[in-house]
Amino acid sequence: MSDNTAVQTKTDVVLVGAGIMSATLGAILRQLQPDWSISVFERLDAAAAESSDPWNNAGTGHSALCELNYTPENKDGSVDIAKAINVNEQFQVSRQFWSYAIENGILTEPKEFVNPIPHVSFVHGAENVKYLRARYDALAGHPLFAGMEYTERPDEFAKRLPLMAKGRDFSDPVALNWTDGGTDVDFGALTKQFLGHIGASGGSVYFGHEVRNVSKQSDGSWTLKVVNQRTGDKKTVNAKFVFVGAGGGALHLLQKSGIAEAKGFGGFPVSGQFLRCTNPELIAQHRAKVYGKAAVGAPPMSVPHLDTRVINGQQGLLFGPYAGWSPKFLKQGKVTDLPGSVKPNNLLSMLGVGLTELGLTKYLIGELLQSPADRIETLREFVPRATAGDWELITAGQRVQVIRKKGSGGVLEFGTAVISAADGTIAGLLGASPGASTAVPAMLDVLQRCFGDRWSSWEPQLKQMVPSLGLKLSDNESLFREVWDWSNRVLELEEPAVVATAATA
Repeated sequence: MSDNTAVQTKTDVVLVGAGIMSATLGAILRQLQPDWSISVFERLDAAAAESSDPWNNAGTGHSALCELNYTPENKDGSVDIAKAINVNEQFQVSRQFWSYAIENGILTEPKEFVNPIPHVSFVHGAENVKYLRARYDALAGHPLFAGMEYTERPDEFAKRLPLMAKGRDFSDPVALNWTDGGTDVDFGALTKQFLGHIGASGGSVYFGHEVRNVSKQSDGSWTLKVVNQRTGDKKTVNAKFVFVGAGGGALHLLQKSGIAEAKGFGGFPVSGQFLRCTNPELIAQHRAKVYGKAAVGAPPMSVPHLDTRVINGQQGLLFGPYAGWSPKFLKQGKVTDLPGSVKPNNLLSMLGVGLTELGLTKYLIGELLQSPADRIETLREFVPRATAGDWELITAGQRVQVIRKKGSGGVLEFGTAVISAADGTIAGLLGASPGASTAVPAMLDVLQRCFGDRWSSWEPQLKQMVPSLGLKLSDNESLFREVWDWSNRVLELEEPAVVATAATA
């Protein structure tokens, strides 16, 4: 056993958590301030072991090409595409930075983390077909959604999605919005490449090290208490800037920091499960990310999808999500996470959500009561001839949805929220989805909030990283085409990857 004497060190930047958010922020800061010291602390023994792990997310590269929850139907039957445009704009920023990173040696081998996969919206039933046609009409003429196709033809459906066509009763009308320009992103591989660059360029990455506490010092810096999980050794780290990118673990540390901006925030944990195909013949029959409509009254996170993945050079297939529940805030968390997050300043927020989100409670109870046969029956909406023997249930991670104070109560938000102190010395990210796909714009937001005095001097270099910085590509079609063609070429998205088909990666 080690003694309790804490080693004291100093660093300019501490990144808590070795997921896609911290890795992205560290990679950007390394370019902007190569003289700054950067330390990353991860309590687990590997990078991207929680939400950024490729089997713990759908890898969609959320660009709103296929996700129907980003294009709600108005009462008059028209479709609101504002959110879809905003989400797509954010993903274009990520694509640009990844391309810059490839050209400048920050990332290598794009096929390891991004591959072209069609994105498809799928509906059945006359009313849903009518909606999807209206969605197509609203999006197809927009520059960011150019190339989208629409079809109601069963023969075209069968040609493009053979696994979904076999055994289907086409007397029930079907429709597809199809976009060839979609991607599959392995955020785990991307995270590891970014962290490798941070380490190789002078940064320090510590695995098996848990940040237990963070406290403000009189000089404006932060002191972090860090424990080596393997040896029990303690370390005291002094940092000028701290970013808490610890997924579900971020709320606890932001609460411990004592910053006013974190008061009133709570978290509601929801676990995700997927059925993963174990039959290589079936995996080979499907190459697309196909999203359907959430059930009436179900939350956005419940949108069903049949998802081709490319992980470690092998093609896989997921269907889900199926929601579960646990009081843990991380997949490898503690059952005391939820009760431990309840504080006097967020108690009313938490209770308020408990009273107003009865629909979510009902949905979760229904999901928890599902039998294995029920899950296969749900899958058959997408794969009519699905049988239990070809699929295995996997737990795909733990997400903590944001509870934000509103009035005398609270409101549950399905998204991400950047929390930053007024003096810009600490920030963190709460929430889940689209999360990873918008890591670059989210981290640029952190930089602008926390380093406002440096932003103007950084801007010329940031525009090299993201040529569209400060502009809306939806208003600049020629610039969009230019950065789209550039990122397609650099990320090698113009030709499909040659991958092996396997039951597991």
